[in-house]
Amino acid sequence: MPWKLWTLDVAREQSPSFDLLARAGIASQNGGYNALGLYLEHRFAYPGVEWAHGEGCLQPATVRRLIEEFPSLEVVPFLNLLGHMEGFLYCEEGQAMAEEPMRGMQGNMGSEGFQELCSSIVRGALESFAAEVVHLGGDEAGQLGRHPDSVRRAEGAKGDAKAWLYGQHFAPYCQQVLAAGRRPALWADMILEHPEAADAIPKQTLLFDWQYRTGCEETTRRLQDMGFEVVCCPTIHAYDAAWTHLTESEANVRTVARDAARVGAAGLCLTTWEAGLFGNYATVFPSVEWAGRVFDDPELDESMVEAYGDGSAWAHEMGVVLNQSGGLFSFDGHRSRLKCRLLLFGNPFLLWRHHRAELCGEPGTRALQTLERAKEAAANPAQLGVVSFVRAAIEFTRVTEVARNEYRAGNTEQCVAALATLRRLFDDLAALARHNALESGGSLADVERCVAAKRHVETAILRVRAYGQRELGYLPAFEVLTDPRFVPHDQGCWWIVNRWGLD
Repeated sequence: MPWKLWTLDVAREQSPSFDLLARAGIASQNGGYNALGLYLEHRFAYPGVEWAHGEGCLQPATVRRLIEEFPSLEVVPFLNLLGHMEGFLYCEEGQAMAEEPMRGMQGNMGSEGFQELCSSIVRGALESFAAEVVHLGGDEAGQLGRHPDSVRRAEGAKGDAKAWLYGQHFAPYCQQVLAAGRRPALWADMILEHPEAADAIPKQTLLFDWQYRTGCEETTRRLQDMGFEVVCCPTIHAYDAAWTHLTESEANVRTVARDAARVGAAGLCLTTWEAGLFGNYATVFPSVEWAGRVFDDPELDESMVEAYGDGSAWAHEMGVVLNQSGGLFSFDGHRSRLKCRLLLFGNPFLLWRHHRAELCGEPGTRALQTLERAKEAAANPAQLGVVSFVRAAIEFTRVTEVARNEYRAGNTEQCVAALATLRRLFDDLAALARHNALESGGSLADVERCVAAKRHVETAILRVRAYGQRELGYLPAFEVLTDPRFVPHDQGCWWIVNRWGLD
Protein backbone atom coordinates (compact mmCIF):
# COMPACT_ATOMS: atom_id res chain seq x y z
CA MET A 1 0.00 0.00 0.00
CA PRO A 2 1.40 3.46 -0.87
CA TRP A 3 2.38 5.61 2.07
CA LYS A 4 -0.24 8.17 3.00
CA LEU A 5 0.78 10.03 6.10
CA TRP A 6 0.97 13.43 7.66
CA THR A 7 3.70 14.63 9.97
CA LEU A 8 2.79 16.38 13.19
CA ASP A 9 5.57 18.69 14.37
CA VAL A 10 5.91 18.15 18.13
CA ALA A 11 9.39 19.73 18.23
CA ARG A 12 10.73 23.20 19.03
CA GLU A 13 9.20 24.17 22.39
CA GLN A 14 5.96 22.26 22.00
CA SER A 15 4.51 20.04 24.72
CA PRO A 16 2.30 17.40 23.10
CA SER A 17 -0.18 15.83 25.49
CA PHE A 18 -1.75 12.47 24.82
CA ASP A 19 -5.03 14.27 24.21
CA LEU A 20 -3.45 16.26 21.37
CA LEU A 21 -1.88 13.11 19.90
CA ALA A 22 -5.21 11.30 20.13
CA ARG A 23 -6.90 14.13 18.26
CA ALA A 24 -4.16 13.88 15.67
CA GLY A 25 -4.84 10.16 15.41
CA ILE A 26 -8.55 10.78 14.91
CA ALA A 27 -7.79 13.41 12.24
CA SER A 28 -5.55 10.84 10.54
CA GLN A 29 -8.31 8.26 10.50
CA ASN A 30 -10.85 10.82 9.28
CA GLY A 31 -8.51 11.78 6.44
CA GLY A 32 -7.88 8.17 5.45
CA TYR A 33 -4.18 8.23 6.32
CA ASN A 34 -2.38 4.96 7.03
CA ALA A 35 0.44 6.57 9.03
CA LEU A 36 1.10 9.47 11.39
CA GLY A 37 4.58 10.95 11.57
CA LEU A 38 5.86 12.59 14.74
CA TYR A 39 8.58 15.14 14.02
CA LEU A 40 10.65 15.07 17.19
CA GLU A 41 13.94 17.00 17.13
CA HIS A 42 14.96 17.27 20.82
CA ARG A 43 11.39 17.06 22.17
CA PHE A 44 11.40 13.31 22.76
CA ALA A 45 12.81 11.60 25.85
CA TYR A 46 15.34 9.43 24.04
CA PRO A 47 16.71 6.72 26.34
CA GLY A 48 20.37 7.44 26.97
CA VAL A 49 20.16 11.16 26.14
CA GLU A 50 18.60 12.32 29.40
CA TRP A 51 20.54 15.59 29.42
CA ALA A 52 18.36 16.87 26.55
CA HIS A 53 14.95 15.99 28.05
CA GLY A 54 13.38 19.43 28.41
CA GLU A 55 10.26 19.92 30.51
CA GLY A 56 7.11 18.66 28.80
CA CYS A 57 8.86 16.64 26.09
CA LEU A 58 7.15 13.60 24.59
CA GLN A 59 7.66 10.40 26.58
CA PRO A 60 8.14 6.84 25.21
CA ALA A 61 5.17 5.67 27.29
CA THR A 62 2.95 8.24 25.57
CA VAL A 63 4.08 6.98 22.17
CA ARG A 64 3.36 3.37 23.17
CA ARG A 65 -0.12 4.39 24.30
CA LEU A 66 -0.73 6.17 20.99
CA ILE A 67 0.33 3.06 19.07
CA GLU A 68 -2.01 0.90 21.15
CA GLU A 69 -4.94 3.30 20.72
CA PHE A 70 -4.55 3.57 16.93
CA PRO A 71 -3.49 0.14 15.61
CA SER A 72 -4.51 1.11 12.07
CA LEU A 73 -1.81 3.80 11.95
CA GLU A 74 1.93 3.39 11.55
CA VAL A 75 3.39 5.92 14.02
CA VAL A 76 6.62 6.99 12.32
CA PRO A 77 9.44 8.78 14.18
CA PHE A 78 11.02 11.71 12.32
CA LEU A 79 14.48 12.27 13.80
CA ASN A 80 17.29 14.75 13.20
CA LEU A 81 20.89 13.61 12.98
CA LEU A 82 22.66 16.60 11.39
CA GLY A 83 20.60 19.76 10.78
CA HIS A 84 17.80 20.98 13.04
CA MET A 85 19.69 19.79 16.13
CA GLU A 86 19.73 23.15 17.90
CA GLY A 87 17.89 21.75 20.92
CA PHE A 88 20.85 19.47 21.57
CA LEU A 89 23.60 21.87 20.50
CA TYR A 90 22.60 24.73 22.77
CA CYS A 91 22.69 22.57 25.89
CA GLU A 92 25.95 22.59 27.82
CA GLU A 93 26.53 18.92 27.03
CA GLY A 94 26.05 19.44 23.31
CA GLN A 95 27.53 22.85 22.60
CA ALA A 96 30.95 21.44 21.61
CA MET A 97 29.26 19.32 18.89
CA ALA A 98 28.14 22.25 16.72
CA GLU A 99 29.45 22.77 13.18
CA GLU A 100 29.77 26.48 14.04
CA PRO A 101 29.81 27.70 17.67
CA MET A 102 26.68 29.62 18.65
CA ARG A 103 25.51 29.76 15.05
CA GLY A 104 22.83 27.85 13.20
CA MET A 105 21.42 24.44 13.98
CA GLN A 106 23.80 21.84 12.59
CA GLY A 107 25.97 19.28 14.34
CA ASN A 108 29.59 18.59 13.47
CA MET A 109 29.82 14.99 12.30
CA GLY A 110 33.46 14.77 13.39
CA SER A 111 33.14 16.21 16.89
CA GLU A 112 33.74 14.06 19.93
CA GLY A 113 30.58 12.33 21.05
CA PHE A 114 28.41 13.39 18.11
CA GLN A 115 28.30 10.02 16.38
CA GLU A 116 27.41 8.32 19.65
CA LEU A 117 24.67 10.91 20.22
CA CYS A 118 23.20 10.14 16.78
CA SER A 119 23.43 6.39 17.37
CA SER A 120 21.69 6.81 20.72
CA ILE A 121 18.90 8.81 19.08
CA VAL A 122 18.38 6.05 16.51
CA ARG A 123 18.46 3.34 19.19
CA GLY A 124 15.91 5.24 21.23
CA ALA A 125 13.59 5.54 18.25
CA LEU A 126 13.94 1.83 17.41
CA GLU A 127 13.09 0.94 21.00
CA SER A 128 10.11 3.27 21.31
CA PHE A 129 8.47 3.06 17.87
CA ALA A 130 7.26 -0.04 16.05
CA ALA A 131 6.82 1.48 12.58
CA GLU A 132 8.49 0.00 9.52
CA VAL A 133 10.08 3.35 8.66
CA VAL A 134 12.47 5.36 10.83
CA HIS A 135 13.02 8.80 9.32
CA LEU A 136 16.55 10.09 9.98
CA GLY A 137 16.02 13.71 8.93
CA GLY A 138 18.92 15.05 6.87
CA ASP A 139 17.36 18.24 5.51
CA GLU A 140 18.73 21.77 5.34
CA ALA A 141 22.32 20.84 6.22
CA GLY A 142 23.79 23.91 4.54
CA GLN A 143 26.48 24.40 7.21
CA LEU A 144 28.10 21.11 6.24
CA GLY A 145 31.85 21.48 5.73
CA ARG A 146 32.36 24.74 7.62
CA HIS A 147 34.09 23.29 10.69
CA PRO A 148 37.86 22.75 10.33
CA ASP A 149 37.32 19.09 11.27
CA SER A 150 34.90 18.72 8.36
CA VAL A 151 37.34 20.37 5.99
CA ARG A 152 40.07 17.93 7.03
CA ARG A 153 37.76 14.93 6.74
CA ALA A 154 36.85 15.86 3.17
CA GLU A 155 40.39 16.57 1.96
CA GLY A 156 40.70 13.22 0.21
CA ALA A 157 37.20 13.21 -1.25
CA LYS A 158 36.76 13.32 -5.00
CA GLY A 159 34.09 15.56 -6.49
CA ASP A 160 31.57 17.31 -4.26
CA ALA A 161 33.02 17.46 -0.73
CA LYS A 162 29.65 18.22 0.85
CA ALA A 163 28.11 15.24 -0.91
CA TRP A 164 30.90 13.02 0.39
CA LEU A 165 30.51 14.29 3.95
CA TYR A 166 26.75 13.87 3.82
CA GLY A 167 26.96 10.31 2.55
CA GLN A 168 29.66 9.35 5.04
CA HIS A 169 27.54 10.70 7.86
CA PHE A 170 24.19 9.13 7.03
CA ALA A 171 25.20 5.77 5.56
CA PRO A 172 25.99 4.19 8.99
CA TYR A 173 22.67 5.28 10.49
CA CYS A 174 20.77 3.95 7.49
CA GLN A 175 22.60 0.65 8.03
CA GLN A 176 21.77 0.77 11.75
CA VAL A 177 18.07 0.96 10.87
CA LEU A 178 18.35 -1.76 8.23
CA ALA A 179 20.15 -4.04 10.69
CA ALA A 180 17.15 -3.71 13.02
CA GLY A 181 14.84 -4.95 10.23
CA ARG A 182 13.40 -1.50 9.59
CA ARG A 183 13.55 0.91 6.67
CA PRO A 184 15.47 4.21 6.83
CA ALA A 185 14.15 7.44 5.32
CA LEU A 186 15.67 10.84 4.59
CA TRP A 187 14.48 14.21 3.39
CA ALA A 188 15.57 14.60 -0.23
CA ASP A 189 16.66 18.24 -0.50
CA MET A 190 20.36 17.67 0.21
CA ILE A 191 20.57 14.76 -2.23
CA LEU A 192 18.86 16.88 -4.88
CA GLU A 193 21.41 19.64 -4.22
CA HIS A 194 24.37 17.23 -3.94
CA PRO A 195 23.51 14.18 -6.09
CA GLU A 196 26.83 12.46 -5.47
CA ALA A 197 25.69 11.85 -1.89
CA ALA A 198 23.25 9.26 -3.25
CA ASP A 199 26.15 6.90 -4.01
CA ALA A 200 26.68 6.22 -0.29
CA ILE A 201 23.01 5.94 0.73
CA PRO A 202 21.45 2.42 0.68
CA LYS A 203 18.85 2.20 -2.07
CA GLN A 204 16.33 0.77 0.41
CA THR A 205 16.19 4.29 1.92
CA LEU A 206 12.88 6.04 1.33
CA LEU A 207 13.35 9.65 0.22
CA PHE A 208 10.85 12.39 1.12
CA ASP A 209 10.74 15.08 -1.56
CA TRP A 210 9.30 18.23 0.03
CA GLN A 211 8.17 20.90 -2.41
CA TYR A 212 6.10 23.61 -0.76
CA ARG A 213 5.82 26.22 -3.51
CA THR A 214 5.88 24.11 -6.68
CA GLY A 215 5.10 20.60 -7.82
CA CYS A 216 7.45 17.64 -7.40
CA GLU A 217 7.31 15.86 -10.76
CA GLU A 218 10.77 16.91 -11.95
CA THR A 219 12.55 16.43 -8.60
CA THR A 220 10.90 13.12 -7.81
CA ARG A 221 11.80 11.72 -11.22
CA ARG A 222 15.42 12.69 -10.61
CA LEU A 223 15.41 10.82 -7.30
CA GLN A 224 13.73 7.80 -8.87
CA ASP A 225 16.38 7.78 -11.58
CA MET A 226 18.96 7.46 -8.80
CA GLY A 227 17.26 4.22 -7.75
CA PHE A 228 15.17 5.40 -4.77
CA GLU A 229 11.51 5.15 -3.91
CA VAL A 230 10.10 8.59 -3.18
CA VAL A 231 7.33 10.04 -1.03
CA CYS A 232 6.07 13.45 -2.25
CA CYS A 233 5.47 16.10 0.41
CA PRO A 234 3.29 19.23 0.27
CA THR A 235 2.61 21.41 3.32
CA ILE A 236 -0.02 23.48 5.08
CA HIS A 237 1.41 26.99 5.10
CA ALA A 238 0.94 27.87 8.77
CA TYR A 239 4.55 28.53 9.80
CA ASP A 240 4.74 31.46 7.36
CA ALA A 241 1.37 33.07 8.12
CA ALA A 242 -0.35 34.99 10.87
CA TRP A 243 -2.62 31.94 10.91
CA THR A 244 -2.55 29.92 7.66
CA HIS A 245 -2.38 30.62 3.93
CA LEU A 246 -5.29 28.44 2.81
CA THR A 247 -5.23 29.39 -0.88
CA GLU A 248 -1.53 28.55 -1.29
CA SER A 249 -1.84 25.42 0.86
CA GLU A 250 -4.70 24.08 -1.23
CA ALA A 251 -2.81 24.71 -4.47
CA ASN A 252 0.32 23.01 -3.13
CA VAL A 253 -1.53 19.92 -1.89
CA ARG A 254 -3.43 19.47 -5.14
CA THR A 255 -0.36 20.01 -7.34
CA VAL A 256 1.84 17.59 -5.41
CA ALA A 257 -0.92 14.98 -5.25
CA ARG A 258 -1.33 15.13 -9.03
CA ASP A 259 2.43 14.90 -9.54
CA ALA A 260 2.75 11.93 -7.17
CA ALA A 261 0.15 10.00 -9.16
CA ARG A 262 1.79 10.94 -12.45
CA VAL A 263 5.28 9.72 -11.44
CA GLY A 264 4.15 6.66 -9.50
CA ALA A 265 5.52 7.87 -6.17
CA ALA A 266 5.69 5.55 -3.17
CA GLY A 267 3.23 7.78 -1.36
CA LEU A 268 2.39 11.23 -0.05
CA CYS A 269 3.25 12.98 3.19
CA LEU A 270 1.56 16.17 4.34
CA THR A 271 3.78 18.29 6.57
CA THR A 272 2.56 20.67 9.26
CA TRP A 273 5.17 22.81 10.97
CA GLU A 274 5.23 24.65 14.27
CA ALA A 275 2.72 25.29 16.98
CA GLY A 276 5.16 27.68 18.60
CA LEU A 277 4.72 31.44 18.29
CA PHE A 278 0.99 31.04 18.88
CA GLY A 279 0.31 28.41 16.26
CA ASN A 280 -2.63 26.17 17.13
CA TYR A 281 -2.98 22.63 15.78
CA ALA A 282 -6.64 22.44 16.78
CA THR A 283 -7.36 25.00 14.05
CA VAL A 284 -5.57 23.08 11.27
CA PHE A 285 -6.97 19.57 11.78
CA PRO A 286 -9.78 20.21 9.24
CA SER A 287 -7.11 21.11 6.66
CA VAL A 288 -5.25 17.90 7.47
CA GLU A 289 -8.37 15.78 6.96
CA TRP A 290 -9.13 17.61 3.71
CA ALA A 291 -5.61 16.96 2.41
CA GLY A 292 -6.09 13.25 3.05
CA ARG A 293 -9.15 13.27 0.82
CA VAL A 294 -7.29 15.19 -1.88
CA PHE A 295 -4.44 12.69 -1.75
CA ASP A 296 -7.03 10.13 -2.91
CA ASP A 297 -8.66 12.48 -5.42
CA PRO A 298 -6.69 15.59 -6.45
CA GLU A 299 -9.76 16.92 -8.29
CA LEU A 300 -11.97 16.71 -5.18
CA ASP A 301 -14.88 19.14 -5.49
CA GLU A 302 -14.33 20.65 -2.06
CA SER A 303 -12.09 23.54 -1.07
CA MET A 304 -9.89 23.65 1.99
CA VAL A 305 -12.08 26.47 3.33
CA GLU A 306 -15.20 24.34 2.94
CA ALA A 307 -13.55 21.59 4.99
CA TYR A 308 -14.08 23.77 8.07
CA GLY A 309 -17.86 23.23 8.01
CA ASP A 310 -19.49 25.55 10.55
CA GLY A 311 -16.16 27.37 10.81
CA SER A 312 -15.83 27.99 7.07
CA ALA A 313 -16.63 31.69 7.35
CA TRP A 314 -13.92 32.05 10.01
CA ALA A 315 -11.43 30.09 7.91
CA HIS A 316 -12.17 32.25 4.87
CA GLU A 317 -11.57 35.46 6.81
CA MET A 318 -8.39 34.26 8.57
CA GLY A 319 -6.90 32.11 5.82
CA VAL A 320 -7.84 34.05 2.69
CA VAL A 321 -9.14 37.59 3.31
CA LEU A 322 -6.60 38.50 6.03
CA ASN A 323 -3.74 37.53 3.77
CA GLN A 324 -5.13 39.83 1.08
CA SER A 325 -4.53 42.80 3.40
CA GLY A 326 -1.05 42.83 1.92
CA GLY A 327 2.35 43.58 3.39
CA LEU A 328 3.02 41.62 6.52
CA PHE A 329 0.08 39.29 5.84
CA SER A 330 1.04 38.37 2.27
CA PHE A 331 2.34 34.96 1.29
CA ASP A 332 6.13 34.91 0.97
CA GLY A 333 7.16 31.46 2.21
CA HIS A 334 9.20 32.78 5.14
CA ARG A 335 8.48 32.31 8.82
CA SER A 336 5.93 34.92 9.89
CA ARG A 337 7.58 38.29 10.47
CA LEU A 338 4.64 39.33 12.61
CA LYS A 339 5.25 36.48 15.04
CA CYS A 340 9.03 36.75 15.03
CA ARG A 341 9.31 40.49 15.45
CA LEU A 342 6.69 40.69 18.18
CA LEU A 343 7.98 37.78 20.27
CA LEU A 344 11.02 35.87 19.05
CA PHE A 345 13.82 38.44 19.14
CA GLY A 346 13.38 39.79 22.65
CA ASN A 347 12.20 43.23 21.55
CA PRO A 348 8.50 43.57 20.69
CA PHE A 349 9.11 47.11 19.43
CA LEU A 350 10.73 45.54 16.35
CA LEU A 351 7.23 44.90 15.02
CA TRP A 352 6.43 48.60 15.28
CA ARG A 353 9.81 49.61 13.90
CA HIS A 354 9.49 47.53 10.74
CA HIS A 355 5.74 47.52 10.10
CA ARG A 356 4.23 50.67 11.61
CA ALA A 357 3.40 52.20 8.23
CA GLU A 358 1.23 49.29 7.13
CA LEU A 359 -0.22 48.26 10.50
CA CYS A 360 -1.07 51.85 11.43
CA GLY A 361 -2.34 52.54 7.93
CA GLU A 362 -4.91 51.17 5.55
CA PRO A 363 -3.61 47.55 5.51
CA GLY A 364 -3.88 47.46 9.30
CA THR A 365 -7.39 48.89 9.19
CA ARG A 366 -8.47 46.28 6.65
CA ALA A 367 -6.91 43.57 8.80
CA LEU A 368 -8.77 44.75 11.91
CA GLN A 369 -12.05 44.73 9.99
CA THR A 370 -11.32 41.18 8.85
CA LEU A 371 -10.48 40.13 12.40
CA GLU A 372 -13.75 41.56 13.66
CA ARG A 373 -15.68 39.46 11.14
CA ALA A 374 -13.58 36.43 12.05
CA LYS A 375 -14.33 36.96 15.72
CA GLU A 376 -18.05 36.89 15.02
CA ALA A 377 -17.68 33.76 12.88
CA ALA A 378 -15.40 31.78 15.22
CA ALA A 379 -16.84 28.38 16.06
CA ASN A 380 -14.68 27.53 19.10
CA PRO A 381 -12.17 28.97 21.60
CA ALA A 382 -9.16 27.87 19.52
CA GLN A 383 -10.35 29.96 16.59
CA LEU A 384 -11.05 32.91 18.88
CA GLY A 385 -7.54 32.62 20.29
CA VAL A 386 -5.98 32.95 16.85
CA VAL A 387 -8.01 36.11 16.22
CA SER A 388 -6.98 37.54 19.59
CA PHE A 389 -3.29 37.01 18.94
CA VAL A 390 -3.27 38.72 15.54
CA ARG A 391 -5.40 41.58 16.81
CA ALA A 392 -3.04 42.07 19.77
CA ALA A 393 -0.08 42.41 17.39
CA ILE A 394 -1.82 45.18 15.44
CA GLU A 395 -2.97 46.93 18.61
CA PHE A 396 0.56 46.80 20.02
CA THR A 397 1.90 48.53 16.91
CA ARG A 398 -0.77 51.21 16.91
CA VAL A 399 -0.43 51.99 20.62
CA THR A 400 3.35 52.17 20.25
CA GLU A 401 2.93 54.68 17.41
CA VAL A 402 0.77 56.86 19.70
CA ALA A 403 3.39 56.59 22.45
CA ARG A 404 6.19 57.54 20.08
CA ASN A 405 4.34 60.62 18.83
CA GLU A 406 3.76 61.78 22.41
CA TYR A 407 7.44 61.16 23.17
CA ARG A 408 8.55 63.27 20.21
CA ALA A 409 6.24 66.05 21.35
CA GLY A 410 7.79 66.01 24.82
CA ASN A 411 4.63 64.67 26.46
CA THR A 412 6.34 62.16 28.75
CA GLU A 413 3.38 61.19 30.89
CA GLN A 414 1.08 60.74 27.88
CA CYS A 415 3.72 58.50 26.33
CA VAL A 416 3.98 56.48 29.53
CA ALA A 417 0.19 56.21 29.79
CA ALA A 418 0.03 54.70 26.30
CA LEU A 419 2.87 52.27 26.92
CA ALA A 420 1.34 51.19 30.24
CA THR A 421 -1.66 49.71 28.43
CA LEU A 422 0.68 47.28 26.67
CA ARG A 423 1.45 45.52 29.94
CA ARG A 424 -2.09 44.15 30.06
CA LEU A 425 -1.87 43.17 26.39
CA PHE A 426 1.06 40.86 27.13
CA ASP A 427 -0.63 39.53 30.29
CA ASP A 428 -3.56 38.49 28.12
CA LEU A 429 -1.28 36.91 25.53
CA ALA A 430 0.57 34.98 28.24
CA ALA A 431 -2.75 33.58 29.46
CA LEU A 432 -3.62 32.59 25.90
CA ALA A 433 -0.22 30.89 25.51
CA ARG A 434 -0.80 28.88 28.70
CA HIS A 435 -4.17 27.76 27.36
CA ASN A 436 -2.61 26.77 24.03
CA ALA A 437 0.06 24.75 25.80
CA LEU A 438 -2.54 22.87 27.83
CA GLU A 439 -5.14 22.36 25.11
CA SER A 440 -3.22 22.19 21.85
CA GLY A 441 0.36 21.23 22.66
CA GLY A 442 1.50 24.80 22.21
CA SER A 443 4.76 26.39 23.26
CA LEU A 444 5.73 26.81 26.89
CA ALA A 445 8.33 29.30 25.66
CA ASP A 446 5.54 31.52 24.31
CA VAL A 447 4.42 32.15 27.88
CA GLU A 448 7.92 33.28 28.84
CA ARG A 449 8.22 35.37 25.67
CA CYS A 450 5.12 37.30 26.71
CA VAL A 451 6.50 37.78 30.22
CA ALA A 452 9.78 39.06 28.75
CA ALA A 453 7.93 41.38 26.35
CA LYS A 454 5.95 42.89 29.21
CA ARG A 455 9.17 43.34 31.19
CA HIS A 456 10.76 45.15 28.25
CA VAL A 457 7.76 47.48 27.94
CA GLU A 458 8.18 48.30 31.62
CA THR A 459 11.87 49.00 30.99
CA ALA A 460 10.90 51.34 28.16
CA ILE A 461 8.53 53.18 30.51
CA LEU A 462 11.33 53.70 33.02
CA ARG A 463 13.62 54.99 30.27
CA VAL A 464 11.02 57.44 28.99
CA ARG A 465 10.58 58.83 32.49
CA ALA A 466 14.34 59.02 33.06
CA TYR A 467 15.43 60.49 29.72
CA GLY A 468 12.31 61.78 27.94
CA GLN A 469 12.91 65.41 28.90
CA ARG A 470 16.48 65.61 27.52
CA GLU A 471 18.05 64.72 30.86
CA LEU A 472 21.06 63.39 28.92
CA GLY A 473 21.41 66.69 27.04
CA TYR A 474 19.91 65.06 23.94
CA LEU A 475 16.73 63.14 23.23
CA PRO A 476 17.41 59.53 22.19
CA ALA A 477 15.33 58.40 19.22
CA PHE A 478 12.35 56.34 20.35
CA GLU A 479 13.70 53.38 18.34
CA VAL A 480 16.94 53.64 20.33
CA LEU A 481 15.29 54.12 23.70
CA THR A 482 13.13 51.00 23.25
CA ASP A 483 16.01 48.79 22.10
CA PRO A 484 17.38 46.34 24.70
CA ARG A 485 20.93 47.53 23.90
CA PHE A 486 20.30 51.19 24.76
CA VAL A 487 22.96 52.70 27.05
CA PRO A 488 22.68 56.23 28.43
CA HIS A 489 25.29 58.68 27.07
CA ASP A 490 26.06 56.43 24.07
CA GLN A 491 24.60 59.07 21.80
CA GLY A 492 26.27 57.60 18.71
CA CYS A 493 24.90 54.11 19.42
CA TRP A 494 28.12 52.24 18.86
CA TRP A 495 26.25 48.96 19.27
CA ILE A 496 24.68 49.82 15.89
CA VAL A 497 27.77 51.22 14.19
CA ASN A 498 30.13 48.41 15.24
CA ARG A 499 28.10 45.46 14.03
CA TRP A 500 31.29 43.59 13.12
CA GLY A 501 31.67 42.68 16.79
CA LEU A 502 28.60 40.48 16.64
CA ASP A 503 30.56 37.93 14.62
